[in-house]
Formats: sequence, structure tokens, C-alpha cells
Amino acid sequence: MHSSNRSVAAIGLAVVMVVGASGCSLLRSGGGAVPAPTRSASVSPSASPTATPTDDGESDADLLRESASPRPPTPEPSQAAEPAPEISTIAAGTVVAEGDVASPKGSVHFHYRVVAGPDDRFVVQYSGFTSTLPVPVSATFLEDAPRVGDGLTYHGIGDDQLGGATTTPSAAVSVPIDAAGYDPSWLGALVTYSSASADPSIPVEIGPDKVLAVTKVPWSVPARTTNVHPVDAGARPNATGTVSATTASGAPRSYVVAPDDLIGDVAARFGITVQTLIWLNGGMQVYGKQQYLYQGTTLNLDPVRR
Repeated sequence: MHSSNRSVAAIGLAVVMVVGASGCSLLRSGGGAVPAPTRSASVSPSASPTATPTDDGESDADLLRESASPRPPTPEPSQAAEPAPEISTIAAGTVVAEGDVASPKGSVHFHYRVVAGPDDRFVVQYSGFTSTLPVPVSATFLEDAPRVGDGLTYHGIGDDQLGGATTTPSAAVSVPIDAAGYDPSWLGALVTYSSASADPSIPVEIGPDKVLAVTKVPWSVPARTTNVHPVDAGARPNATGTVSATTASGAPRSYVVAPDDLIGDVAARFGITVQTLIWLNGGMQVYGKQQYLYQGTTLNLDPVRR
């Protein structure tokens, strides 16, 4: 971005706009490296004004003479009449999943339960951990269940090292699972695995990241209500990306941005406001006057996963 010619304006509740001298527009969701914008623009040299008549009969020269007392700017369209996006809460302390874990050979035992927190997110509580294995043991939630003996390449949500070899049941520890969203029931399995260090003396079956137990989670999350119900009306100019996932009811869950996509057109494609699209994607920032999105960015459209 050039340091000159920069202006800042807010869109909705959480959008920062920056106009660079290049005139291109960008979107960034969250932190990390900035991907390529969906569109770039070149600025042509300014031409001298000519007395070309405008649609209302005034020439450019007339407009220049009036610049000392310009007309009031046309206000941008307001979306204030649209209701603010919202989702119902679950009472803090509500237990939404609970169970006991035992590895197939009986080496590891512990209890877990998932409760709603005061911030309308969830916490997993691990307790009563015992193990006869000579390596530390961890637990985590995953969407897709691996098999015992597999090696993990991703440590999931709610990951916590429970402890090493012990016959004394552990006290409860609480681990936030904010990344699970407003409904963690999409996490299908609680996976227990070895968190041993790389040591050639450790048997392969309990080596680093080896899965020791896989437990299906019996979720009982109270249904939430929301006034946000995206519906895909199909591709249109500046909103030609693809729906990459759907909910159990068939509603669009995520959208992959295509070249030349604009935030306003993407929101209109799904029948929601720009404010709602920003609400669904916390931390979203839009740069530039035209509001182009980054090609390849995946946008969330599911209220319970925001």
C-alpha cells in the first residue's frame, strides 16, 4: 500500500476501508499473510478538463466553477432498516456432552464433559485421568474420527495434555473450545493420543501422536434460534464463487471467493446484508473503495460456526 492518498471509512460494525493510490480493493479475514486480491487496477494519467456537457446540461467547466460551493454529497444507501443479526444463547453451566474414556487395552482412563460457558462458548472439563503408559497422554476433539494406531497430523480443538503415568486420578481441568463455534456437535470424536517426544527407545505403538483411543461424543446441544438464514440464489456478476459446504438442512455453510467478487454482491447473492456477512466472519476487514474480496478466501455463512 502507498503511504499517500489514504483515507479510512467504516462499513457496518467492523469494516475498515483503505484506498490506496493504485485504486485496488482488498479483503482480509483474521491475521496472517494477505492473499492476492481478486482484482487489480491501473490509474491512467489525469486529462485536462474539457467543456463536455453532462447529463444535466452542465459542462465540466461549469462544475469546476461551482467547486467553491459544491452540492451536498449523495448519501450512501443505508441498511439501518434491516434487523441486526443475532443468535440465541445457552445458559452457562449447561452440560452438552459427557462420558468416560478407556483405551482398548485399559492403559488410559479419564472422564470428560463439555459445558456452556458464561461467554456463550464452550469449555471441556477433563478429570479422573490415570495411565500406566510410560509416555504423556493428550486428548482433543476432531470432526472426523481416526483409527487407533493412526498418527495425528492435526491436534484439533480442546487439545490438552492430561498427564503421564499415574495411578492417582487427576483433578478437573477446563479447556476452552472457542473454535468450535456456537454448536460444537460437529466435532464427532474425542481422540486420545500419545504426546511422547521423539525417542527411538519408545515403542512405535505409543510413539509421538499415535492414536490410543477414539470415543464417539454423544452431543445434546439445545437448538439455537437465529434470524440469519442465508439462501444461495446462484452466481451473479461479482459473486461467482462456489458454495464449498452446506449444513445438514442444505443451507450454504461456506463460500469460496472468486476473482472480481465484491462484498456487497456476495452478500446479496445469499440474501443477507453486508453487516450480516461481517457478523458471520469475525475480524473481516475490507480495504479499498470498490470492496473487492481476496480470491480463494473461504467465508463462513453458518451462524452456529461463527
